[in-house]
Amino acid sequence: QVRLAESGGGSVQAGGSLSLSCAASGYSGNPACMAWFRQIPGKGREGVATIPRYTSPTYAESVKGRFTLSRETDKNRMSLQMNSLTPEDTAMYFCASGDRAICTLHTDNYNTWGQGTQVTVSS
Repeated sequence: QVRLAESGGGSVQAGGSLSLSCAASGYSGNPACMAWFRQIPGKGREGVATIPRYTSPTYAESVKGRFTLSRETDKNRMSLQMNSLTPEDTAMYFCASGDRAICTLHTDNYNTWGQGTQVTVSS
């Protein structure tokens, strides 16, 4: 059974940094795409960043220049370094994986999800 486990997150003041990690297990190989999404109560999930197996990540406009996504494909792990955090980044962050040919920031492209980890940024 494929599973995703997030770690990291927590609380930080505006301008601070946090790092999130996601480990995938149960794969016979490795997923084509891994991504981070975030969600606040009452809203849909928003794509934050996605990364294919061996090429560059794609970021949402709202996090470009502040977040950095990296992936250790052979170990089925990825990490999201979040810098210059603002209160608008406060959300539950979810790790996702999928095997579509093109990695996008749409939830439809992902079929496995983690349980989520909370990120809270105070002003």
